[in-house]
Amino acid sequence: MAADLEISRCDLQCEVNNVNHHTDLNGTDRLIVRRGQAFTLTLHLQSGQFELGVSTFSLVVETGPCANEASKTKAEFVLSESPVENSWSVVASHHDEYSLSLSISSPPNACIGRYSLSFKQNRSIPLEDFILLFNPWCPGDSVYMNDEDSLSEYVLAQDGLIFRGTHKSTIPAAWNFGQFEPGILDACLRLLDENPKFLNNADRDCSKRCSPVYITRVVSAMVNCNDDKGVLTGRWDNNYKDGVSPMSWNGSVEILQDWDTMSCKPVKYGQCWVFAAVGCTVLRCLGIPSRVITNYLSAHDTNSNLVIERYFDENLRLIPNKSKDMIWNFHCWVESWMTRPDLKSGFDGWQASDPTPQERSEGAYCCGPVPVRAIKEGELTVKYDAPFVFAEVNADEVCFIKRKDGTQEKMHFTAKVGEKISTKGVGSDKREDITHLYKYPEGSDEERKVFEKANHQNKLLKEDTEEGLNIKIKVSQEMKMGSDFDVFAVITNNTPMAKLCRLMFCARAACYNSVMGIECGSKDLLNVQLQPNEEKQIPLRVIYSKYCHAITDQNLIKLAALLIDYGTKDAILAMRDIYLENPPIKIKILGEPKANRKMAAEISLINPLSESLDDCTFCMEGANLTQGKIIREKISPVAPGQEAKVKVYFCPTKAGLRKLVVDFNSNRLRDVKGYRNVIIA
Repeated sequence: MAADLEISRCDLQCEVNNVNHHTDLNGTDRLIVRRGQAFTLTLHLQSGQFELGVSTFSLVVETGPCANEASKTKAEFVLSESPVENSWSVVASHHDEYSLSLSISSPPNACIGRYSLSFKQNRSIPLEDFILLFNPWCPGDSVYMNDEDSLSEYVLAQDGLIFRGTHKSTIPAAWNFGQFEPGILDACLRLLDENPKFLNNADRDCSKRCSPVYITRVVSAMVNCNDDKGVLTGRWDNNYKDGVSPMSWNGSVEILQDWDTMSCKPVKYGQCWVFAAVGCTVLRCLGIPSRVITNYLSAHDTNSNLVIERYFDENLRLIPNKSKDMIWNFHCWVESWMTRPDLKSGFDGWQASDPTPQERSEGAYCCGPVPVRAIKEGELTVKYDAPFVFAEVNADEVCFIKRKDGTQEKMHFTAKVGEKISTKGVGSDKREDITHLYKYPEGSDEERKVFEKANHQNKLLKEDTEEGLNIKIKVSQEMKMGSDFDVFAVITNNTPMAKLCRLMFCARAACYNSVMGIECGSKDLLNVQLQPNEEKQIPLRVIYSKYCHAITDQNLIKLAALLIDYGTKDAILAMRDIYLENPPIKIKILGEPKANRKMAAEISLINPLSESLDDCTFCMEGANLTQGKIIREKISPVAPGQEAKVKVYFCPTKAGLRKLVVDFNSNRLRDVKGYRNVIIA
């Protein structure tokens, strides 16, 4: 019988293993591997010599504070001649007089998290700790994705684009996900350990960390802080003095770092795209392929009747009602790629989850994951939260006018919900429209069958409203921040009779969640005459001096036009959101960018306003460009028509294609976004 092996040290071969497991962007100072794939280590021997076929020992891996074999959070496995499929196993890959190299395999459904590793031969010897993540490169893993370009985009890419603006003007904003930046993996693992399910029953929680469905649901709940010590506080009232405006964030890194270093105190503040982006960072970091989705004209249906009701007075002012239902200008959530063994077949693939705190699900503010396929097919009993997500892309909006005499009447209004569902294209900065993944073509037989299945009676009974009086809103080709411009109410009489009408046409500052603010332009025409089949175009001038004090940092104005037929008392409503375009930020790279060499960039923009810009600050960040930090540069006031300019220095740490993300803020021009792709040699 061979003598016991005395181990002097254990070499985890972090650099080789991390490169092989696509985790080297986290660094190579510790072992980070993916499940279902072998990794190697070398035991350097102080005494004893390994003899193949004679020496025996076992290894023990443990995760969580209550590790046990029944929960699959502990495994002891003896040295074997070959790897054991779908199980923890160890084989000797090389040995000599002074060392023994081992190849260790984990099952593709192992629980993810921090692990301890021990060597057992008569007595147990602690070796080293390591981290185990999901493995989308492994065919046996439930997050397996078989396309390298998609893996590069949805797992490895540390930056991307999130689409905001309006469905008529989709605005891409660069985002630094930064899932491999310093401290982010530790923050993500801490997030799992701070979730209420872990705190209530650590053994049960850790045993479920084998499931991406479970992890995604936990992340959805923990990115917001409504029920727990989550990452972000949400706020939508434009009062952010005690924190950071959601519009000012350009990445997830500082948010997660601040949350981690401040003992899990929620970071102020977030809105939907920030919640979604942070959720995407966490899921990519843990190894689940993920992307941020933008749904334009997104319904928030609180009572599950698939109808959003809104009430206006005769002056086009929105009347608050008990329902919190509304149509958001856009709403962002996360999609993640995985199989769904908990459901019937046909629901693998992209799953939608939403970290923005909107409604409770099983007692917590979380949403999903729900198969995107289930939403398209109207399968509303499928887990999780299918009715809520279905409503986001399919609900109907119904508008009423409340008259001074107390009566109310349904207005003729053509509403659209779930338009231009968007995400960043794979390997490009183009917008990919994925509406077809959520919905069948409008008016198709398949759409009608889905509505029948979902019992969406309002859509099934909807009639064509083109006959009779009709109104729509047209806008100017260019609507830039600081400029005056015209918008138009286009009214058409499609009847054989002359009509006498009242037209109310107004512009109000708006938030992306459809909350309307101060009026910044209006017109009330009491006697609009329309001959049979006549079309008229009524202009409304929107002036900077009126909207400059009203508009929020989201640059949105809601236009509403109400046409009342004096003869029939019919009320016809049209609404449209417009986005005021900010000036472009110019980014000039000076010299040839190379890894681990200082480089510079010149960043500038022109003040387009008729007034000076004060309190001016440029903020810059980028994965592997700014060392996980935000560079902030304050500059002097900028006169009208003059250039705001700054020169910044940073040192890239990795070669490859990176995004330098830039944000400009001042007293009058706020949250101007820009980015530039930088190729690091």
